[in-house]
This record gives sequence, structure tokens and C-alpha cells, in this order.
Amino acid sequence: MTADEVQALFTRADGSYLFARWGRPIVPVVFGVADQTLPVVKGAIEAVVTLAGHQMAETDPELGANLMVFFFRDWAELAALPDLDRLIPDLHPLVERLQAQGANQYRAFRFDSEGAIQAAFVFVCMDEALSQMPAETLALAQAAQVILLWSDTAFAEKAPLAQVGERVILRPEIGDVIRAGYDPVMPAVAEDPSHALRLAARLPAGEGEA
Repeated sequence: MTADEVQALFTRADGSYLFARWGRPIVPVVFGVADQTLPVVKGAIEAVVTLAGHQMAETDPELGANLMVFFFRDWAELAALPDLDRLIPDLHPLVERLQAQGANQYRAFRFDSEGAIQAAFVFVCMDEALSQMPAETLALAQAAQVILLWSDTAFAEKAPLAQVGERVILRPEIGDVIRAGYDPVMPAVAEDPSHALRLAARLPAGEGEA
């Protein structure tokens, strides 16, 4: 993956560059899945966190849980969840917009005073397309997309996962970017596109200046 390709992963639709990683251990909680599916979702999160070289924890001292993943059948269900509007500003207009767009997933992030990821909320509306997807695949895709603050267009044309025989895996080059992003010498937050050069220099076939 070239430096330009890395830069595109964190360049938003408005042309701004923004990279952020988690600044604290991740504490996930999952809603709306059967008991037998819960280990699958948490296992996928743990696998991606381990890949990144980051940490998980049993509880967050401020928030209790800081990664909340919701699975549901209809966006309208969100409006009925108590206190969710306190966590997600303008929840009702957001739900209306997502319904109008025919969206089947949405991620919202909170950031600490330094700009690192403090919390994330993942909403997955199980439409027909997602309902046909194996739980392992769906969980891995969500985990990959929440481990970093990717661009809003990063995976518009190419998903973070790839089919290898009968298995679905995280694309190796995306895994490499995740690992590079969590390199201890790299900043937790970056707004300068030159950051992409430093990331690319840490990839197996990277280009750029460290």
C-alpha cells in the first residue's frame, strides 16, 4: 500500500485529514444478539485489538463500557432505548436521516481532551443483506471499522475484509495499517497528511519518511 493509498484512508469527503486511535483500553458491551452470538462479536473485537497491540479491560473508570454495539431490525427501535439520546446528540433527526438514506450501519465516536478515541457507538440495522452475512464476518467488519477513526469514505468502494477460499479475513494491508497506527512512537491523533507518510513507512512494503 502506497503513502497516497494510506492517506486516502484518513482523508474525509471534505478533503480534511484526520487520524485517531483509542487512547484507553477498550471495554465492549453488545446489545441485541443471542447469547451464543455474543462470544463471536466480542471475540472479533478482541482479535482486532490484539492485532493492533492495544488493550481491553473489564471496565472503564469513567464510562463503565466505552464501546457499545447495538444490533436491531429497524432504526425506529433506537428511539425507544432509554437514555440513548443522552449519549447520542440529536438522536431522532439522525435516525430519520439514516432511515431516509437506507443505511444499515452507523458509527459515532467520542474523543478525549487530546483528540484520541474515548468511546464509540456502533449501530447495525440487520436488513436483508446483513442478515445473510455470517455473524463472524459481520462482527469482524465492525471491529475493524471501530479500531481507528477511518475516513467516512475509506471503505466505500472496497470493504476492509477479503474472501480467501471459504474464509473471510481482514485484508492484510488494512491489518498492517492498524498495526502501524498503534505503533507507540506514532501520535494518537494527527491532522497533517504527512502523518500518512509515517504510517506508510511502517508497512511491510511502505514508502515515505519516518
